[in-house]
Amino acid sequence: MKLKGGCSCAAVRYQLTSPPLIVHACHCRDCQRISGSAFVINLWIERRFVKADTSAVKSFTLKGGTGKRHDVFFCGICGTYLWSRYHLVRGECLFVRGGTLDTPDAIKPDVHIFTRTKVPWLKLPDDARAFKTGYSLDKVWSPKSLARLAQNASLHVE
Repeated sequence: MKLKGGCSCAAVRYQLTSPPLIVHACHCRDCQRISGSAFVINLWIERRFVKADTSAVKSFTLKGGTGKRHDVFFCGICGTYLWSRYHLVRGECLFVRGGTLDTPDAIKPDVHIFTRTKVPWLKLPDDARAFKTGYSLDKVWSPKSLARLAQNASLHVE
């Protein structure tokens, strides 16, 4: 799977050179506010698998609903939000916004999180895995993704 994407003005282009660890549909108020939508699709992936020309990328730091910081990265020209880096996540991982993919229909959420603040008019699929808040990775993730995350965390030097 080699997904490509970018911002609205095409100043920033990226390619994912590996499948994501997991795909979240996050319904928290922070994601609703940042995206201007009912939820956001985030592809959780190691930074080393996101190949991008970042010359036009800007960032700022926000305090999320968990109280932990996260960095939001966007195009400095058109303002499209491209990905975030959550400080509570071990290792060098990014959460790429699914709506910035050239083919956003190529992915679907593995899990819906923070559904306690989901807008009431949105009905999730009957077979959707959903959690009122977060979840335990070892109960949801595949063994392959858990191993990749552990390897990535061991590569990270604080």
